[in-house]
Amino acid sequence: MADAILTLNAGSSSIKFALFASGEAIPQQPELVGQIDGIGAIGGQPAHIKVKDAGGMTLDDSDLDLDGPAETPHKAALRLLVDWLHGHEAGWRIAGVGHRVVHGAQKFSQPIVLDASIVDALRGFIPLAPLHQPHNLAGIDALSAALPGIPQVACFDTSFHRSQPEVAQLFALPRAITAQGVRRYGFHGLSYEYIAEILPQHLAADRARGRVIVAHLGNGASMCAMKDLKSQASTMGFTAVDGLMMGTRTGSLDPGVLLYLMDYQQMDAKALTRLLYKESGLLGVSGISQDMRVLLDSAAPAAREAVDLFCYRIVREIGSLAAALGGLDALVFTGGIGEHGAAVREQVCAPLGWLGLKLNRAANAANTSKISATESQIDVCVIPTNEEWVIARHTAELIA
Repeated sequence: MADAILTLNAGSSSIKFALFASGEAIPQQPELVGQIDGIGAIGGQPAHIKVKDAGGMTLDDSDLDLDGPAETPHKAALRLLVDWLHGHEAGWRIAGVGHRVVHGAQKFSQPIVLDASIVDALRGFIPLAPLHQPHNLAGIDALSAALPGIPQVACFDTSFHRSQPEVAQLFALPRAITAQGVRRYGFHGLSYEYIAEILPQHLAADRARGRVIVAHLGNGASMCAMKDLKSQASTMGFTAVDGLMMGTRTGSLDPGVLLYLMDYQQMDAKALTRLLYKESGLLGVSGISQDMRVLLDSAAPAAREAVDLFCYRIVREIGSLAAALGGLDALVFTGGIGEHGAAVREQVCAPLGWLGLKLNRAANAANTSKISATESQIDVCVIPTNEEWVIARHTAELIA
């Protein structure tokens, strides 16, 4: 049997996974990818698993019965996933599991092999990411039960940004509060780490290691300013709701709005959390959908306004990040919208002529990897991200 690395991204209602062949070098293409949806769904709706192989062929697309032994929905789902892997992928032996963990705080700036004390430390960061960290930990607990004795590795979405200057991580709050860990952490770090890894394959060395802004645009969206392939500033701060407007998240918001809603609309923390994370962004502004594809196809004025606001906020943040870098050599689009949304990329790039950026509209429409015009002073690229490969590579290196 050949060794393999399983990667896991456990959310509140879904689990994304991939299986990579393990060897001297981890291939960027996984042997299979899949997702389990509907975990913990109410109303009698079953969970569902969908798995595809490296060629895109569907290996499974079926409902799952999670009403088995007395266990959490995550444990039930991952127990069935391990059973599925053993039954369908008999040629592979899982040698290690790599987990995407949203928050490593200031304590963890590198991936790490998990043990009981480290998992306890990660539980201590739940107040820093209450909507994400518990589900990441549920995945770790579930795999520990399903694969006892198999080493597990945590890879943190915050760690890439620990290279930022201290001033870029601070809030203008009393030191007694910032000393408790209230600071700018930044997220989507695994995606940015991948782009930093392969950017020299797409740009000349001086450009790749120069002043680069990476726009990770999807249902969750953020941007990172990099110099020498290291994070210098990020649009996301203490939480993953900061910065850019997103599918259902507000992005940056005047704190006074929250005070107003608390005082005059009697909204409590639970209601505000739902508003900020689930009811705003593209969905809230349009009143139609959080899906950029739906909004671009819609003739409704509110859909157009939502797209315009999304792009406007990106342009504003590009100006801010370029100022932090002292200029700009390259702009990289990644993430679902960044990789496939030609209309969004064009609308973002159009106002950036003052930076010397000029788009090749034909290349942009064709989603080629280089979409800047030959005379552009700024290189503009479209590079698909691969967070799973980053996790698999770190896991293989740490358990070797």
